[in-house]
Amino acid sequence: MTAKSSACPAALCEPGRDCPLCPRLAAFREEARQREPGWFNAPVPSFGDADARLLIVGLAPGLQGANRTGRPFTGDYAGDLLYATLLEYGFAAGQYQARPDDGLKLLGCRISNAVRCVPPQNKPLPLEINTCRQFLTQTIAGMAKLRAIVALGRIAHDSTVKALNLRAKEAPFGHGAVHDAGHYRLYDSYHCSRYNTNTGVLTPAMFRAVFSKVRADLER
Repeated sequence: MTAKSSACPAALCEPGRDCPLCPRLAAFREEARQREPGWFNAPVPSFGDADARLLIVGLAPGLQGANRTGRPFTGDYAGDLLYATLLEYGFAAGQYQARPDDGLKLLGCRISNAVRCVPPQNKPLPLEINTCRQFLTQTIAGMAKLRAIVALGRIAHDSTVKALNLRAKEAPFGHGAVHDAGHYRLYDSYHCSRYNTNTGVLTPAMFRAVFSKVRADLER
């Protein structure tokens, strides 16, 4: 089966612009639209081709990052570190300029989020994470060539583990941890947020090490 034939319909992989499934997030989204009508202000779709071998799963769009620009990790500090690392390890080409029309291309890589809408204070509720997981599950299922998944942070890890039908105790979160998940391997990293890097929880070297491992494994 080819990636094209297995790709799920957009209605299953991506929530609609006015997705009503999480009332709190829908209300927050509407407030942002009223305040900043020029922003994207909608569920942020995955970035990259469905035939990629690597999927990166983040937490949720940032208010002034992806929620503003409409592309995952675009417009905030987390994107600076993520895209620089992807460029370094050959998972992207071009130049990242923190805007969706910068011409940056992903190579064998796709980026998505556990929660597709921006949450207040960057903190989705458990019910919202659970509700949005259907889109993550379908995104994974629609990637026929997928081999590696990088989860950025514990929430992304936990939601991905559930989407893969893994038992939590068999795949505990830990930076640099690697878990076998049937056809896939799940790699864990601390989230590349400004808070984590400013506090030293995550250094650029630690982050690069995760993608170095992924690159080496995919080339075997």
